[in-house]
Amino acid sequence: MTISIRFCGAAGTVTGSCYWVRTGKWQFLVDCGLFQGTKTVKELNYGSFPFDPRKIDFVLLTHAHADHGAMIPKLIRQGFDGPVYATAASRDLLGYMLPDSGYIQEVEVERLNRRNQQRGRPTVEPIYTRKDAEAAIDQIRAIAFEKWLTPAKGVRARYWNAGHILGAASIELEIATEGETLRLLFSGDIGPENKLFHSGPDAPAGFDYVICESTYGGRQRAPVSPARRREILAREITEAMDRGGALVIPSFAVERTQELLLDMDYLMDKGEISSTAVFLDSPLAIRITSVFREHLDELTDAETGDHPFENPRFHFTETVDESKAISRFAGRVIILAASGMCDAGRIRHHLKNHLWRTESTILLVGYQAEGTLGRLLEKGVRKVKIQGEEIIVRAQIHSIDVYSGHADGAELVLWMKARQPVRQSVFLTHGSEESLAAFRDDLVKSGFDSQQIIIPNLDDEFELPLKGGALQRPEVRPRLPSEAIGRPDWHNEYAELSLDIRSELESKTDAERKELLKRLKSALYKS
Repeated sequence: MTISIRFCGAAGTVTGSCYWVRTGKWQFLVDCGLFQGTKTVKELNYGSFPFDPRKIDFVLLTHAHADHGAMIPKLIRQGFDGPVYATAASRDLLGYMLPDSGYIQEVEVERLNRRNQQRGRPTVEPIYTRKDAEAAIDQIRAIAFEKWLTPAKGVRARYWNAGHILGAASIELEIATEGETLRLLFSGDIGPENKLFHSGPDAPAGFDYVICESTYGGRQRAPVSPARRREILAREITEAMDRGGALVIPSFAVERTQELLLDMDYLMDKGEISSTAVFLDSPLAIRITSVFREHLDELTDAETGDHPFENPRFHFTETVDESKAISRFAGRVIILAASGMCDAGRIRHHLKNHLWRTESTILLVGYQAEGTLGRLLEKGVRKVKIQGEEIIVRAQIHSIDVYSGHADGAELVLWMKARQPVRQSVFLTHGSEESLAAFRDDLVKSGFDSQQIIIPNLDDEFELPLKGGALQRPEVRPRLPSEAIGRPDWHNEYAELSLDIRSELESKTDAERKELLKRLKSALYKS
């Protein structure tokens, strides 16, 4: 019996996690996530899956983040009718996250179609709708940590705490083959040591194959105690309030928002930051916070008593009118809004309102994928386009890395060493080109055989024998070439060029503007 794996996402890039496993009898997925980043990469979400959803028997889900599970409604919409296995906390989070994802897609496609109609272009359909997402939740089956699950005859799976977000797991997999058992481990996203809410990541040792994420490969963070983490946050808040403007924090709805609220509550209670108003302007984050309350018994370090996330200075704004009313506060308030990479949601409205203000501060508190608005701000661009409008960046752009949900490079190496012996191959996924290469090099320095480590490209497929290591199958034509993944695309370059041209034109006389436009037209038509 031949067992194979195809890397249908998170290969050569950080998002779109999806592994298609085939045995002699079964086909199943580990994760089914959304691609995020450049427009070129995100277009993969609208295309066909590289497999037939009707032939997938079941899905094993590592956790609830969009880049790991948000394509499940589309999978079901296109014919998948089997179970999706996830931890109870992941299921509860998805109960809010998937409908919200469907709603955002409907709204964004409606806006896009209005522009397409004005420009004479064809309209498009959303990836899936809110109704699709609500229906998909019925197929999610809650399972317990560290207990064997048998989703199909000859296949066993066991979930281990990954220490990443609420409910996040690494998945141990055993597949019976020809009287022997093939053992695999899918890391999911590995959390750092000493993370708020969670104990350190855990999993068994001794596998034939390990598929490991590499998000922070090669990057090292200084150890940060809870006291130091709060000190850093307090400094950012105090400096922003002293400037007289608002502090705008693009925040992921799951985990990052709840971590920030808990630390702000602590700092306010201790008098270490001024008693300013905090607006949580994200209906999804508000609902996710209620899930955290329901799973308090699973959280560590929730030190604010019996009612964390509740503070008279916290204002949860759910309606559009409540969100718009925040704009009346020009200064000395904190605004938390999704999304964490500034790619969608209400955060864009707050950025439009504050990026041009010299007294405002934008605080980035999470990973910013290539091609996202958050990455552009992190790089220090001076102008951006938001919903078609050109915005000059005058606000202070700060970034802190003390709330990361990902293990750094050294922690990833330690996690992999604890899984030894790995008898056959290690696949490195879920990282940029640079982080993947750095993690590979660090693993070799720590004692792994370089021939054992494989960095697959998108849509690469391998056979997984019990002896001799993974064998790459004849090349399958990828949906995107590797050079188009994990780096800025032509949409980014065009937006940057158009902003540069406008800046140049604004700085010149009428005669100089005409001459510049003449030269640009000449270059364009010659090409």
